[in-house]
Amino acid sequence: MSAAEFGTRVVILRTGMVLEQDGGALAKMVLPFKLFAGGPIMPGTQWVSWIHRSDHIGLIQWALTTTTVCGPINAVAPEPVRMNTFCDVLGQAIHRPSWLPVPGIALNILLGELGTLMTTGQRVIPKKAMAGGYTFRYSTLESALRAVLKKPIAADPMT
Repeated sequence: MSAAEFGTRVVILRTGMVLEQDGGALAKMVLPFKLFAGGPIMPGTQWVSWIHRSDHIGLIQWALTTTTVCGPINAVAPEPVRMNTFCDVLGQAIHRPSWLPVPGIALNILLGELGTLMTTGQRVIPKKAMAGGYTFRYSTLESALRAVLKKPIAADPMT
């Protein structure tokens, strides 16, 4: 932010969980689901602010080319969800149950600082990006996971 004192436009992206199948937290979360041992990270009520990698790249490009935007920008999708919901949708996306809760301590051992973030969470909204005209390609978790996992999400028989 010191550069702003000299008239330089400064943009700071605050990024949530980036969804793509070839890395990050999602890749680590999918394996237990594939083994029928998936479930929410405890306590399950924490918020998950996420973004599809295409939208993350799009927001970076938008921030670089939109000269009227400056300061912090939340690089997350407009619809954060609770961890329980995130895991339910993930399970539906790969046709596996979401039933086995993951203790937070185990996650902290596996993922370190990212594990701590996933056990506490934050409900973050991309107000500045939306007000500035950025249009999200994947604004719902269902559509983002469907694109990432390249499989249709089965309809929930309970609805």
